[in-house]
Amino acid sequence: MDLDVVNMFVIAGGTLAIPILAFVASFLLWPSALIRIYYWYWRRALGMQVRYVQHEDYQFCYSFRGRPGHRPSVLLLHGFSAHKDMWLSLVKFLPKNLHLICVDMPGHEGTTRSPLDDLSIDGQVKRIHQFVECLKLNKKPFHLMGTSMGGNVAGVYAAYYPSDIGSLTLVCPAGLQYPTDNQFVRRLRELQESAAVEKIPLIPSTPEEMSEMLQLCSYVRFKVPQQILQGLVDVRIPHNNFYRKLFLEIINEKSRYSLHQNMDKIKAPTQIIWGKQDQVIDVSGADMLAKSIPNCQVELLENCGHSVVMERPRKTAKLLVDFLASVHSTDNNKKLD
Repeated sequence: MDLDVVNMFVIAGGTLAIPILAFVASFLLWPSALIRIYYWYWRRALGMQVRYVQHEDYQFCYSFRGRPGHRPSVLLLHGFSAHKDMWLSLVKFLPKNLHLICVDMPGHEGTTRSPLDDLSIDGQVKRIHQFVECLKLNKKPFHLMGTSMGGNVAGVYAAYYPSDIGSLTLVCPAGLQYPTDNQFVRRLRELQESAAVEKIPLIPSTPEEMSEMLQLCSYVRFKVPQQILQGLVDVRIPHNNFYRKLFLEIINEKSRYSLHQNMDKIKAPTQIIWGKQDQVIDVSGADMLAKSIPNCQVELLENCGHSVVMERPRKTAKLLVDFLASVHSTDNNKKLD
């Protein structure tokens, strides 16, 4: 979501090389512009470069760092209504010699938004495969990591294109079928039944709704200045109609349980990371996945909600690096045998 802005805003405020008066003026008068500057600054500071690639008439926007090497490349898929820069808090703690690619998911940020696009999970998986083919990322198996909606897409991708995937990390993924609904899902069902699509909790249109969404997605309680909340809302409002369309698509019957229906087809070594206090997608999903995926390890994080990558970036980075090392070591040993 947008917790990465909140998490690192204090650091940005202290390190941006602009006069303090200009900073304050921008903060008060143009908070949305300042948020864009913030992302630009952190991409530069972390060595992330933005590029575009075309598949026929469809454009993908992505950022990357490093080059393919002996370690597998890592492709990162963000969640609903986020963008490639949500991974910056994680990138900060990852080795600089790791080849990283963060792509804007279909319709998000710099990637094409078309009224004809198939926004179902299957449709998004096909688009991501087109992106992978454009970059020739699957010349050798790569590591795929996704969170929330991106976790749903990542898991289904691993099931559909097993030869592409060397290993997989799913962070509190959507797309599982639970015996009982949690409070958040019950609220969504009520909104669906009343056709109140303007009130979806993950699509805020006021600073107050933005504050509620941050509290829903995070275990940590931040006191966020009104100006930042307003800036976050201003950035999102032009896209809210698209977000509503997408949200209704991924919770309908075709997509709602996509990961659940395909999890037993996942053959790659898999890592599950989940916040124990996730209020959006119940943490019991980790056990479902562990029972269905043959080579699977689960990491549950205490005092952590749905926005794992932003709440616990250092821990998540360490878990990812350790997992990649263990999988890579195992593969090397097999070759020696």
